[in-house]
Amino acid sequence: MTSKLKEMREQVKKELEHIPRGNTPQNELRMLYWPLRMHSLGKKAKSNETKEEVLRRSIERIKEDYRDFVPQYDKKFFKL
Repeated sequence: MTSKLKEMREQVKKELEHIPRGNTPQNELRMLYWPLRMHSLGKKAKSNETKEEVLRRSIERIKEDYRDFVPQYDKKFFKL
């Protein structure tokens, strides 16, 4: 594993500490956030998407399946 990949993984792991585990949709939010955020940090990323933009996109996707979903996340860390 390259050092860049390790750095990206560590960064996303730290960000996930601000999205707690919970019920099924909350856990799906965490599972979706990881690959979207890793992609946003990668070399082939088309834009420099922020962690907030990735979280917002993840929440919108989860709400397609769970309309009443109220996401839990650290609002001081993620400034949506």
